[in-house]
Amino acid sequence: MIKLYTVLFFTVLLAPVFAQNVARITIDNRGNQDIISFLIDETVMLNMTKDGKIIDWGIEYYTVRTGIYPSRIEKYMGREEYYPSTDNEAYRGKVKYIGRTPITYYTSADGEELKGKVKSIGTNIFDYYKSYDDVAFKGDIKNVGSIPFTYYSSFEDASYKGKLKSVGGTGLTYYGTIDDIAYRGKVKNIDRNLITYYSSYDRKEYAGIIKSGSQVVYSGGIKYFIKY
Repeated sequence: MIKLYTVLFFTVLLAPVFAQNVARITIDNRGNQDIISFLIDETVMLNMTKDGKIIDWGIEYYTVRTGIYPSRIEKYMGREEYYPSTDNEAYRGKVKYIGRTPITYYTSADGEELKGKVKSIGTNIFDYYKSYDDVAFKGDIKNVGSIPFTYYSSFEDASYKGKLKSVGGTGLTYYGTIDDIAYRGKVKNIDRNLITYYSSYDRKEYAGIIKSGSQVVYSGGIKYFIKY
């Protein structure tokens, strides 16, 4: 019985810690508007842009049942607390707590390049590329906790400059300007997963659709989803 109580105690104590990690990265059709998702408060998914703005949050449908990846989210009915109108202008009115997870933001004193961006979700601290960094990715997420994010620079191929290059130890590559227009700029590799697409010479309704390789890739503890 004592062992049982001990396990339950540490489960409750550690749940908020384990429920704030990067859970999924959704790569859009051309990799220009990727979504970074965090699993918070055990069951709630929070979606962010790569420049540190919260899009939405909620409870996901069970993906096996719906057959949709990622599944749509339903409104979270638990605790939601917001910063009051008397707080710093950079984050007044923004969400402060979702369930047990606190969220903080950079203030006006941190400069225009950081003002209003998410600073922390639970125990994870966010850092961003600054104004003196490459123009292709300045202002984008640099680190989430211990996970580094890198991007292709402005000197790279026009089809993938500014796009995600790596997340932690997972590398991403893209098809370039010399490739077929149907899949130019689309993700080519996520880790060791090669993705090919139907070309503009295939049937019109197939052009640009994944031909081989997985649409869902697990690497480094993160799920990558390629959105058409």
